Amino acid sequence: MNPQTATARAERTQPVHVGDHLREWRQRRHLSQLDLAGDAEISARHLSFVETGRAAPSRDMVLKLAERLDVPLRERNVLLVAAGFAPAFPQRSLDDPALKSARAAIDLVLKAHEPNPALAVDRHWNLVSANRMVAPLLEGIPERLLGQPFNVLRLSFHPEALAARTVNLAEWCGHLLERLHRQCEITADPELIKLYHDLKAFPIPARSGPLSADNVAIPFKMRLDGDILSFFSTTMIFGTPVDITLSELALETFFPADDLTAERMRNMAAALK
Repeated sequence: MNPQTATARAERTQPVHVGDHLREWRQRRHLSQLDLAGDAEISARHLSFVETGRAAPSRDMVLKLAERLDVPLRERNVLLVAAGFAPAFPQRSLDDPALKSARAAIDLVLKAHEPNPALAVDRHWNLVSANRMVAPLLEGIPERLLGQPFNVLRLSFHPEALAARTVNLAEWCGHLLERLHRQCEITADPELIKLYHDLKAFPIPARSGPLSADNVAIPFKMRLDGDILSFFSTTMIFGTPVDITLSELALETFFPADDLTAERMRNMAAALK
């Protein structure tokens, strides 16, 4: 499903019956009723009755179908409420005492990744937290673009922010757009879909050609004080979250792609002490 289709669906009146929701998610995952019924170990006839409202699913069935459809936790609550059940997954602030250990784990990962930059973002790519090595890379960016919480993707595309410093702007922003496109397909989140269209409106050059066969990943290359720093990025998520906030949190970690970048980051870290 492309973002245009997702936008059209998001703008429609939202389904009110759990069967409508399930059918939407099944179609989003490109599954037939027979495929989903087989995965959930129920009959295709019964699934058809659930989708049309002729049968009411149990709470366990709603959760089982949502699991097979890889529905985000936030939307699983929507399914449960539509079926007449209470939400199953809490959404707490990271400052909540119940998430103290998770917050400590986030801080530990960010700190341990120094002298390289690392940050945590929410489901809409708003900055949640960052280690000390991120700030030096943002020096000189207008303060109005760094209001809390700022959006990491918007900052990457903005011509007064990181876009002006990115050497391989077409390749890097193309990679970010493809990643965001996949998120739009998976979640059908209206805010992510809007973000996707907003980012496409920025004046980003087209890719000059296919990537070299020697590349193993698309690096992020930026100019800084006369040097070109090059990073590979990785993404970390919580493996078994049952809290919505944790399920939507991602840690973005950057590793030096060459010796020059590694040395510059070590020097910057030493200067911050």
